[in-house]
Amino acid sequence: MVEAVQDAGVVVTGAGGGIGAALARRFAAEGARVVVNDLDAGRAKAVADEIGGVAVPGDASAIVAEARDALGGTVDVYCANAGLGSGGTEAADEEVWAQAWDVNVMAHVRAARALLPAWLERGEGRFVSTVSAAGLLTMIGAAPYSVTKHGAYAFAEWLSLTYRHRGLKVHAICPQGVRTDMLTASGSAGELVLVPTAIEPADVADALMKGIAEDRFLILPHPDVAEYYQARATEPNRWLTNMNHLQQKWESAQ
Repeated sequence: MVEAVQDAGVVVTGAGGGIGAALARRFAAEGARVVVNDLDAGRAKAVADEIGGVAVPGDASAIVAEARDALGGTVDVYCANAGLGSGGTEAADEEVWAQAWDVNVMAHVRAARALLPAWLERGEGRFVSTVSAAGLLTMIGAAPYSVTKHGAYAFAEWLSLTYRHRGLKVHAICPQGVRTDMLTASGSAGELVLVPTAIEPADVADALMKGIAEDRFLILPHPDVAEYYQARATEPNRWLTNMNHLQQKWESAQ
């Protein structure tokens, strides 16, 4: 059992399925009191009923107050998990870019605005951001997703460096392929890049619990991502060339 989450009041957004549902199940198994959020009220209720939690459906950007009330007045852990896997190039519609930015970045910002005053006053709180390896690296065929996931990672990093001395714990989860509806929707690019090493949502939850126990900011359910991230930083031209080869391979298969 992870002591840090026992009896904690936990909110998981986008928890009607996939990684979010796995996180909700794992937190409940660890003894936490869990609020399950999803835009789909039926899916949120199904997961909440399964784990003995409380469903608070709706836009992840606007449920902090209701979730806090459902937990008896205090949110200890907030998992900003809801996300959009928006594909496309720079030519994607403005609406696609705006929605990706709103869900993948600004929903995290809004949640932090609502949560931080109480957390900083009491000197503790935990913010978990489901980012993606695309937020550390990139993803072919998905400019809006890659760019906004970089933003999500940057915001999590900023929160950590700004408030860690005031008791805030931040974790950024950066998996590659995970067997969810989002992976299915990623199409041929996902088939090429993500499917071969895809893991189960429960594996992501396991990685998070280990990271919480070890008080680690960066959670890498796929350990190879650390090597790719290092290569990107130290040999950017070589890394970009290799990624371009992958892009060309994908294009030739279309």
